[in-house]
Amino acid sequence: MKTLDSFSRRGFLTGAIGLAASGALCSQQPPELGFPVVDYHVHLGPRFSIDDAVAASAERGVKFGILEHAGTKENEYPIVLSNDKELPDWIARLEGKPVYKGIQAEFIDWMPCFSKDVLAQLDFVLTDAMTARDASGKRVKMWLPAFDPGEAREFMDMLVKWTVEIIEREPLDIFSHPLWIPRKFAADTDKLWIPERTKPIIDALKRTGTALEIDAAKLPGLDFLKMAKEAKLKFCFGSNSGANGRVRGLDYCIEMARALGLTSDDMFVPAARGRKPIQRRKLIA
Repeated sequence: MKTLDSFSRRGFLTGAIGLAASGALCSQQPPELGFPVVDYHVHLGPRFSIDDAVAASAERGVKFGILEHAGTKENEYPIVLSNDKELPDWIARLEGKPVYKGIQAEFIDWMPCFSKDVLAQLDFVLTDAMTARDASGKRVKMWLPAFDPGEAREFMDMLVKWTVEIIEREPLDIFSHPLWIPRKFAADTDKLWIPERTKPIIDALKRTGTALEIDAAKLPGLDFLKMAKEAKLKFCFGSNSGANGRVRGLDYCIEMARALGLTSDDMFVPAARGRKPIQRRKLIA
């Protein structure tokens, strides 16, 4: 029987690349890069508590950013933080732990759920473009097997516009799963993500000061990352794991960091209080 998490983003992505056996913690120590290694995309779950996360973080020598889904209750996850009572409770749960505190914002209607003062207590806010809207405005989880993206060109035009809208509209610190496309088009990734489609995304990230996640699921590719480096974007690493009791290694992230010659100046660091995106950005209504 499938659970909600079976068809979550991490269920889809981790299944696609094949993680270690259930319950295993990756103990790989990251190679020296000249800057602290942080995994900003780790979730808790029934088999992975905050204490498990702290232990795994210490074992690996990698600091974790711990996330919970946040937004309206229309988002179907076991836990969705949806108001100024639930979010502070989440923050308090992580208080005093050697982790960064974050949320994975859902869809584009999450901001009114929370006050600016409460959001500013987070270290970071992360989202992706994998939940879109259909012609009626209803949210659509594009990673689900039942989703039909239709014809490639029309879909890609929609995805680029949707991605830019998300980046420009939301007070984000990190944009996750960059250049993800549905499995139907995966074999044509390089053909579909041409510069005419990637440049608007790079430009939106640059305009908003949003960091780009290098995803352990091998997203995005090196060509896009080179464009991002030339644009002087900030980067971060993300494994999108933990909730199933497993922590994915950051091999691909580290490989890309070496290929790009990333230094500490290129890496995302959570903004100080008073300089959070929710506090400094003029948001689109």
